[in-house]
Amino acid sequence: MNAFGQLVAITFVSGAAVAGTYLLKGGPERKLTCNPAAIKKDEICIQQILADAKVLWVDARSRKDWERDGLPGSVLWNLDAGEDTQTFEAEIAARIIETPRVIVYCGNENCGLSRQIAEKINALQLGAEISVLYGGWRALNEAGRIEKKP
Repeated sequence: MNAFGQLVAITFVSGAAVAGTYLLKGGPERKLTCNPAAIKKDEICIQQILADAKVLWVDARSRKDWERDGLPGSVLWNLDAGEDTQTFEAEIAARIIETPRVIVYCGNENCGLSRQIAEKINALQLGAEISVLYGGWRALNEAGRIEKKP
């Protein structure tokens, strides 16, 4: 058998093994895992937050995403040029008086917007405890805290 024939045979056998494994075991599990000992100092895992804890949730995603599937009771603060930063600041300041625990989230664990928004909230010096949610909206969704809208 020549080299090309061997390549075809190896490819066929490998493909059959992959297909068989997928059919028997299913696709890979892509569940977000958060290890409190391994995250950054300003981050928090979803499992560390009680479902009924008094928290001001700040959504750092776009207004469209927030309106579509934001966490109920959350406030919006993003870096979109078309948004009014002073309105965000005023709403946050008023709400921090009632709830001095703030958790900022964005789309997923790779989104740096939540950290930037957390820094802006810290700069207001309102004495709030501010954290960034590891995994962002994805963590909230996997934990069942996002209500699916029709």
